[in-house]
Amino acid sequence: MFHLHRKHAEPSLDAFQTAFRGSFTSLMSWSQLDTFWETVRTRAGAGWYIYCIGEPVPATPVDADGVDRFIARVDALLKRDHDEDYCGIVYTDSKTEPTFIKIFDPNNLGVSCGSSKNPPLPGWTMTLTPPSLLESKRPLPEGRRRWWRELWA
Repeated sequence: MFHLHRKHAEPSLDAFQTAFRGSFTSLMSWSQLDTFWETVRTRAGAGWYIYCIGEPVPATPVDADGVDRFIARVDALLKRDHDEDYCGIVYTDSKTEPTFIKIFDPNNLGVSCGSSKNPPLPGWTMTLTPPSLLESKRPLPEGRRRWWRELWA
């Protein structure tokens, strides 16, 4: 009797997962973040999917008003909860023509950069690619869940 040995193939990554694992750059200063948000606002109607990790994956993009509302609220949250004189917790694939943005929750940073084998997931993503599920090992805290739901109420 003989056994066939098959290599276990990596599961096929969708466009969102491929982009998620792509190259990103950090917005290090608060002034860089302010400028960046203005860039995103000029593209508010581009079809942004805004995904809160731990909540259901959005099936449709948010309208321009929703993008503006999200940016205003998440910016205020970041500046309030990330009590540092630098930002460094928002990453994008492009500072001038973004298509994918990762926003890390200041209350769940762990090691968000560097060479950690299991870096934490961002708290939120904004992407022009329809998102797919990102499974977090950490449940979304009730305060963040409430914040997210009030944002869209």
